[in-house]
Amino acid sequence: MNEEIIVSGRANYLIDPHLHIWHWPIPLYLFLGGLAAGILFFASLYYIMGKEKIYPVIVRKAAFITPFLLVLGLLALFYDLNHKLYFWRLYTTIKLQSPMSWGAWVLLVITPASIIWSALHIKDLFPKFEWPYKWLVELEAFFAKYKLVLAWIIMIYAVILGIYTGILFSAFNARPLWNTSILGPLFLASGLSAGAAAIVMMSNNHAERLHMTKIDLIILGIELFLITHMFMGFLASTEVQIDAAKLFLGGPYTMVFWVFVVILGIIVPAVLDIMELRGYHIPALIPGALVLFGSLMLRFIFAYAGQASRWLY
Repeated sequence: MNEEIIVSGRANYLIDPHLHIWHWPIPLYLFLGGLAAGILFFASLYYIMGKEKIYPVIVRKAAFITPFLLVLGLLALFYDLNHKLYFWRLYTTIKLQSPMSWGAWVLLVITPASIIWSALHIKDLFPKFEWPYKWLVELEAFFAKYKLVLAWIIMIYAVILGIYTGILFSAFNARPLWNTSILGPLFLASGLSAGAAAIVMMSNNHAERLHMTKIDLIILGIELFLITHMFMGFLASTEVQIDAAKLFLGGPYTMVFWVFVVILGIIVPAVLDIMELRGYHIPALIPGALVLFGSLMLRFIFAYAGQASRWLY
């Protein structure tokens, strides 16, 4: 008979607690919120810069889809709630240390602001449109008078919303993959890139499309830098962070991350953008769709991989 000394049972599969509570509605919500934040940021920024007439799609037309994106994201978030009838309790208090509290209040501001911004430009899409009631005409005139203030509010809250989509993950210190300050800037850059790509796809003005293509190319480079810096930080950190990085460096998420996010979502669109800027005719749908796909996959992969990472030491 062989004598065995058992000092720990942690080697047993699934003996440590796993987090499997965030499924597809959460990354979908984060993607839609990031995309809306990117579009609204550029719309408000270019209005503040006084370039509304030069870039009408950026400032006026592209923002029309943002209320729908935000509402769909909120519906996905509402669907994920276990106690749906008590969602209103998020607005009975403000907790500065809680990213979810920040997100709830930011969405409470930016969603109606996006609707107001779209309403101010509704005649750009529907020239014959007329408000049915006098009080709506007066309300439109009021917001048109303070449009610059509204633009500043939207731009600030768009940046907060874009960063918040990453901070929501990074606040979970118990998950090594999420426990990095890079996620906030990375998700913001991803949202801005997706917003720029969406604007390029919607614009039929060649100069406007080339301008946003240059911006998107720069942001894609920033994304790639942040991803590289994130993994360098993980590999130079503790054993649990190294194990978290290995999920993407030979682990189960290696193929989907490097193919769908890095290659198809960043490198290929960047190459196509460079070709477009050098005079080659590249259909805007191709790089734009790839950027949106990569942005979506980034959130899905990090949502599921983060729940698989854990502390063992």
